Amino acid sequence: MSPVPKDSKPAVPAQVEHAFRTLIEWVGDDPDREGLTETPARAARAWLEYCRGYQEDPGRHLARTFEEVGGYDEIVLLRDIPFQSHCEHHLAPITGTASIAYLPGAHVVGISKLARVLHGFAHRLQVQERLTAQIVDCIWEGLAPRGVAVVIEAQHGCMTGRGVRTPGVTMTTSRVLGCFRDDATSRREVFALMGR
Repeated sequence: MSPVPKDSKPAVPAQVEHAFRTLIEWVGDDPDREGLTETPARAARAWLEYCRGYQEDPGRHLARTFEEVGGYDEIVLLRDIPFQSHCEHHLAPITGTASIAYLPGAHVVGISKLARVLHGFAHRLQVQERLTAQIVDCIWEGLAPRGVAVVIEAQHGCMTGRGVRTPGVTMTTSRVLGCFRDDATSRREVFALMGR
């Protein structure tokens, strides 16, 4: 039995390819011209990749934790993690960075797992406010930390490329739970570490 080639492409259902052909025609181009003949299938596979977060539970990345941390009991912060998502209202790109912090309880998690949680939720159709809340809630439930804080800064294609057409505008959202919500000093400390 021969292995499946790494570049094998998922099959695209006919109705999905037809939907992209219809869109190309509707905006005024010919889906049968040379440069566009493969575009409906390519676009369909691209959207399957953009939305791959629906195929996973981001919380699974927090399942493996560590208790031996040499007595460390201060803030853990992963700052300025780049991400890309898509707006659920216009399917336009959302690009930005997220800073994720938590104050460990009994255990910590590998730092790459925080980025994986972000990407698991970002690779779905989103609004930034919900994305922020989902990351916080997932870490709160998965790690049982004493506090968790997330700040996201992003630009939205639905605002820069259409509608009001205002490039360069950044939207900031934040959510905090536990000690970062209840204690003003802890909140100031975590936001200062995030550079805010």
